[in-house]
Amino acid sequence: MDCMKTGRLIAQLRKEKGLTQKNIADALGIQNKTVSKWECGLGAPDTSLLSDLAVILGVDTRRILEGEIRPNRPDNGNMARTKFYICPVCGNIMFSSGSASMFCCGRKLEPVKAEKCEDGLSINIEHMDAEWFISFNHPMEKDNYMMFAACVKGDVVYLNRFYPQQSPQFSLPDSLMGRLYLYSTSMGMVDAGTIKEIIKKQNI
Repeated sequence: MDCMKTGRLIAQLRKEKGLTQKNIADALGIQNKTVSKWECGLGAPDTSLLSDLAVILGVDTRRILEGEIRPNRPDNGNMARTKFYICPVCGNIMFSSGSASMFCCGRKLEPVKAEKCEDGLSINIEHMDAEWFISFNHPMEKDNYMMFAACVKGDVVYLNRFYPQQSPQFSLPDSLMGRLYLYSTSMGMVDAGTIKEIIKKQNI
């Protein structure tokens, strides 16, 4: 750990949050001068304080240890480049339309990679009242179920969350002819193709 870099980052984040050194010290149960020493590069936070300090400053502990925050590239607004992230601990689903650093349950998450749709996954699509009604065969058991389906197109991401014992079906506007992604706890992320491609296979 570079104490000078870490100290500068702590000072920067503290000021961004509108906090004083006393605010930080009181929240951590330490003396004001301890925070002052950190910011002057004369010492570093004890590892037992890092987690709480990270919460106060609104940053992950790794950034404090590295002493810098590297900005991501600007979001270009193209949702077709959407990346999905799944927390292996709590099952949270997150997505970004550009480069992002995603953390959950203390872990840095990597985007899940989509594989082409396997023959074992049967997708059925019907047109009903200006909507596409989509269903697929899946056990939907406690340890083997479809977690979500997402349709991505242009500036829209339409995400439907599923749970064990729930019927694996959903509907979306028939104007949304985007690419369909499915995430199964057993198969991972599946690229099912565009709605148009699925319709063509079924000769609708």
